[in-house]
Formats: sequence, C-alpha cells, structure tokens
Amino acid sequence: MSVATDVVSLQDLIDRGDLVDFLYNDSPGAHSRGRPDLTPVRQEFTNWRDEQRSWRETAVLFDQSHHMPELFVSGPDALALLDRIGVNNLSNLGDGRAKQFIGCTERGHVIGDCILYDLGGGGYELVSSTPLLNWVEYQAQTGGWDVSLERDNNTSDNPTGRRRRFRYQLDGPQAGAIFDEVVDGRPPEIGFFRTARLTIAGVEVIVLRHSMSGHRGVEISGPFEHADTVRGAILAAGERHGLLQGGTKAYYSASFEGGWMAYPLPGVYTGEDLRRYREWLPATSWEGRFQLAGSFRPTDIEDYYVTPWDLGYGKLVHFDHDFIGRAALQEVAKRPPRTRVTLVWNTDDVLRVLRSQFEPGTPYKHLDLPVCDYGNVQHRDEVRTAGGRLIGLATKTGYTVNERRLLSLAMIDVEHAAPGEEVEIVWGEPDGGSRKPQVERHRQTTVRATVAPAPIASARR
Repeated sequence: MSVATDVVSLQDLIDRGDLVDFLYNDSPGAHSRGRPDLTPVRQEFTNWRDEQRSWRETAVLFDQSHHMPELFVSGPDALALLDRIGVNNLSNLGDGRAKQFIGCTERGHVIGDCILYDLGGGGYELVSSTPLLNWVEYQAQTGGWDVSLERDNNTSDNPTGRRRRFRYQLDGPQAGAIFDEVVDGRPPEIGFFRTARLTIAGVEVIVLRHSMSGHRGVEISGPFEHADTVRGAILAAGERHGLLQGGTKAYYSASFEGGWMAYPLPGVYTGEDLRRYREWLPATSWEGRFQLAGSFRPTDIEDYYVTPWDLGYGKLVHFDHDFIGRAALQEVAKRPPRTRVTLVWNTDDVLRVLRSQFEPGTPYKHLDLPVCDYGNVQHRDEVRTAGGRLIGLATKTGYTVNERRLLSLAMIDVEHAAPGEEVEIVWGEPDGGSRKPQVERHRQTTVRATVAPAPIASARR
C-alpha cells in the first residue's frame, strides 16, 4: 500500500487498506535511530566499543539535542490536564522536580512515555515521545483546557531548522566529578530526578539528575545557541577523567544495559472512540510512519499494543486520581500477564548466525553490531519455549562490550520470567524477509536465550 495524495489523516491511511502490511513493508520509519540521515550527530566519535566502555569505566557525553521533541505546557489548567492524561501520581510535582510521564488510551494501552519537567510558575516541559506529545496536544485542543502550548519538534521534523534547547547526557562513574568541576560556583546536591538551575561557562542551564548507566549522571539543557560553549566546557573538564563523546551507535545501544524499551507502538489505530483523534493526526505523523520489523508478523495491529506492565512501568501506575485508562488498568493490575526482562543470547548460537554469512546458500539475518534490531523503531521477535509455545516478544537487540553478550529486551509471560529460565528467540523475518530496504534476503532461525533481570547492569539496578 502506497500513500496516495488524497490520504490526509491517519484514519485515511488506515481506510486505504492493510495497515500492518504497509507499516511492515513500506513505511520509511520516522526515528533517526534507524536513519542516520535524519540527525547531524555523528555515528561514532572514536569507536562504539570504547564509547560503550566509557559509561561503565570513565564517562561519556551524549548529544540528545536533535532526536527528541519537546512540548511546553503552561496556563491555569496545565497541571490538571497532565494529571488527567498521566497514569503517574503528580501530586508531589513542584519546581525542581521531574517525572517519568506515561499516557494511555481508555483501554489501557500505552501511547508513550517521556520526561516531565516542572519548570515552576505553572509551566511544564515534556521531553521525548512524539506520539505522547501528539496526544497531549490533542487533549489540550479538544478538551476545553485553559492552557498554552509551544511545540519544538526533533530536528528532522522541525521546519525552523533549529532547536529551542540543546540537551546533553553526561554519564559514567566519573560524571559526578566532571559535573562538579564544570559548574560555575559551588556545585549543588541534586537528588535523583530532581532539577537545578545553574550556570556552566556563564550559560544558564537546567540540570536533571538522571542516569542511563546507574551512576551520578546528569542531563543538561539550555539555549540552543550556546550549545557549543557548554559542550566545550564539559569536554575540557572531562579530559583528565577519560571522558569520551558518544555517537549514535553507542547511544542507542545504552538501553540494552539500562532496560528501557522506547517508543512502543501507540495503541491508537483501532477503536471508534479514537476515530476523531486519528482524523486529527496527519497521515505523515509518526503514527503513520512507524516501521514494523521482526519475526512477529500478526495481521491485527492490536497485537502490537502494550500496557505499562509490559514495559516495566507497572510500579508507576497510581490509582489515586482519575486518568484516561484508569478502569482498564485497574483490571490489568490484578494480574499483569507479561513483564519486562533481558534475554541473554547463547554465544554458540550467535556464532552460528554469524558463520552463516561465510557459508554457501542464504544466510541467517545479519547481526549489525552494536544495534541488531532493524525496525524503525518497532522491532518484535517471537519468544517461545523450547516446545514452541509463544510466550512473549523481544524488542531491542544488540551487543554491549560491558557484558560481552548479545542481549534482547523482552516482554514475556510472567510465569516464564524467572532469571535463568531458557527460552528461544525466532530471529529473522518470515518468507525470506520484508520489502524494507535494510532487510536482505535471509533465513529464519531460532536462538537459545536465558532470562535475566532488566536492567541487566548491576549499577543500573
């Protein structure tokens, strides 16, 4: 199915034909993770192996300025609007606090998650997750809320050609020492998921105490025009601490250790109650450009929908307020069917997949290190018992030099989620592969894997 000129909304796209087939075979993908042409950030500054090692041994600086959208919400009803959308408890928000913010449909299916900053004075900043920002914007426009919105899209979708704010992640065991040196004046004590306003090289920034690796990491944001000044100061301070700049290859492999399953397919493609929303969304929205991939190939788009428990967010759901999806999630909470785990690939099976590239005949699907999953960003591989019963889905897959293992993040049935249990992952797409340009002709195979905690990194846990 190609997108015709008369296809204006997401609902139009759905009405044209087989949506799953389109997203699986023909969608270009919207995220820069699978398309380096969509971001100015280099793939590697040194090499991805050393850049991975730096967040475990020294320190790394990641540039997040271009791939994450932002939405600023303010006005008398701003907190009430967010409280209505978020499954989280927002009662303890205040200036200097941040939250992992999660939004769902009435049926309890996740739309997305992002970081919510309380900027004080009735202003809030939402960072990342285009589908969730779309949902917030729609609710604000159609729900009669007294709020003001300012949208700053990721670089590849931004008509202005520039961002409002830069954003850097400084992480690793030496990150705290580097941060203390680079801050103007006395460095403040910042609690986990707390924020502080301070200056670096004379530039006023907001610092969020937040780590991708389990150390005293910080996320630093400020006016985009001063990005180079702040980065230069951090690199100068970090030189004697072994700081490396991290490229996109290392950045998008960090979640294998950290356990974050980003960008679930939003559960908005079905249901008459969401028709108006789908008519509001353009066909060119992220929801119309997601790209499906992997051995899991259902015919029903709802088979991709997830709940917060599938993603490891069950503990963040609080039923102390009235939010969209509350009744449905109360039922799920009684007995969540799936949970988040890490799957550690059997090394002999990894070598067998690699060896097929050097043997006659059609090989198995190539393992492109360090990030092996090849959908943008909706990769789903079947996870089965040794007897062949489907028990879950693997998502992000890749290699980390810190664990010396190939890992998959997965959502699997609770009764099979005990560490040490052995399962099998179906690797490669059916029927020789899809029409996606990054998918070569290949054979499917199964690889053995062992269940481990998520996050797998002990410092992150």
